[in-house]
Amino acid sequence: MTRRILRTGVQLTALAASAIFLLLFLDNRYRVLPSSIHNYLPVHHPGLLITDITITYCSALSIFSSCNLDPDKWHRIEKDLYLGKGLISTAWVNVQRKKEEELTLDDKYVLEIKISRLNPGSSEKNNGEIWEARPCGLWLRTSTRHHASDLKDAVTAVDVLFGADAVEVRTGWRLGNTPLLLGTSGEVQEARLTYRRGEPGPQSKPKPRMRGDGKFKIIQVSDMHLSTGIGACREPEPSGHNGGKCDADTRTLSFIERLLDDEKPDLAVLSGDQVNGGTAPDAQSAVFKFAQIFIERQIPYAIIFGNHDDEGSLSRSATMSLVEQLPFSLSEAGPPDIDGVGNYIVEVLARGKSSHSALTLYLLDSHSYSPDEKSYKGYDWLKPNQIKWFQNTARSLKKKHHEYTHIHMDMAFIHIPLPEYRNQKNRLVGNWKEPPTAPGFNSEFAKALMEENVLTVSCGHDHVNDYCSLESKPDKSPGLWMCYAGGSGFGGYGGYGGYHRRVRFFDIDMNAARITTYKRLEWGETEKRIDEQVIVQGGIVVA
Repeated sequence: MTRRILRTGVQLTALAASAIFLLLFLDNRYRVLPSSIHNYLPVHHPGLLITDITITYCSALSIFSSCNLDPDKWHRIEKDLYLGKGLISTAWVNVQRKKEEELTLDDKYVLEIKISRLNPGSSEKNNGEIWEARPCGLWLRTSTRHHASDLKDAVTAVDVLFGADAVEVRTGWRLGNTPLLLGTSGEVQEARLTYRRGEPGPQSKPKPRMRGDGKFKIIQVSDMHLSTGIGACREPEPSGHNGGKCDADTRTLSFIERLLDDEKPDLAVLSGDQVNGGTAPDAQSAVFKFAQIFIERQIPYAIIFGNHDDEGSLSRSATMSLVEQLPFSLSEAGPPDIDGVGNYIVEVLARGKSSHSALTLYLLDSHSYSPDEKSYKGYDWLKPNQIKWFQNTARSLKKKHHEYTHIHMDMAFIHIPLPEYRNQKNRLVGNWKEPPTAPGFNSEFAKALMEENVLTVSCGHDHVNDYCSLESKPDKSPGLWMCYAGGSGFGGYGGYGGYHRRVRFFDIDMNAARITTYKRLEWGETEKRIDEQVIVQGGIVVA
């Protein structure tokens, strides 16, 4: 019997392996898998050089047109240059690549990429350089010199970003100033080539630390709702500002940049819906825009997801893989056996050279929409294994945290509010303008937070709510401050009688184990700290 079971298991394993191999073989030849399964992230393969680049067009009116080049020679970057908006056409960037050690004496490799209507070699500046023309105004400068000094300048990765406001934030990458010359047929967003020379260097994560005065400031930015391209404003206030012209992403990012320069926070927590999936057919371009404003200022940032982040071109996992590799990112996917993507902690070290944690931030994925709409309408909830992970992590750190010479403190961040946010009997500080869209099912995460002595939790999601609500313990003593960040982005809804976008700050003073919180506005009383309040004193939640 045992031999029969073992033999059957071996046969099934071999059959499954053969099926997977056949599927991958067919996909490599004929692309039988959907585009969403293909790697959407840029083409980087250590040790490979780009030897050629071209653009292919497909037309729905011609049965003879094909965008699929020989897969043994060409790799297609899975981004339609028209972003699905071409009336009858699609267009794709294709690259050839080769291992450095496999280059023959006759093999060329790409040194530089430009987009121009004219030959770049015809200008005095580039006189004598040989450029090869490709479709859409693409020009390549190539070389056959195989000396190490030349190969270090070889192009090793190519990608496409979209929008007049596209930015490149990856180390060693260069974004072209001129978009591909695709023509006007169905074109909505500018498609721009970006490329990297050499291999990616190691990306070390920054280590947040209390300032020398024992203080630390966190900016919580929620619901930016960034698009591919500049985006359209929804219910901007004041409505007639700038003659009624409002570019959503430009205004959102300018607002946040102003506060970064004014407040100079030590850490940014981005608590979901950074990307407005419905208007982000290339989510990567939107991600890079929010990352840039923190990278330029060398401010570490940590993200969690909202219900709209993965409604564009990238899944939660793909987005997190991308963000994890960016400079100054503290973001992590978290344990793979726990529900959601982005369950992790950020430890803020004590001042000086201490290796002890002074402050722990718990960041959790609150998912998207209810998996059981019939029984529990609306939104999803924190799952039991997430809560167990939080409890186990918090308990495992307690002994180590007790070694800190001051009072160690814990905070938490999520996107979708907890059911307890609905309790109107709680003490409220701030605006309750819309019904909290918390899950219909209560998985008791608020209770778990209080049991592990987390002092405050802050969320996003409901854009025009910006209050903090004080949840009590069973003995009626102050237990947990539950706050909203307020919506910051003009690409998301506003309304409700004239709502000004805002963000929340947490000022932490470890000398007194005190947390103070307040909001700052995009319009109106822009210099004022709105609803400033002390929520923790001496490491204890205070009313």
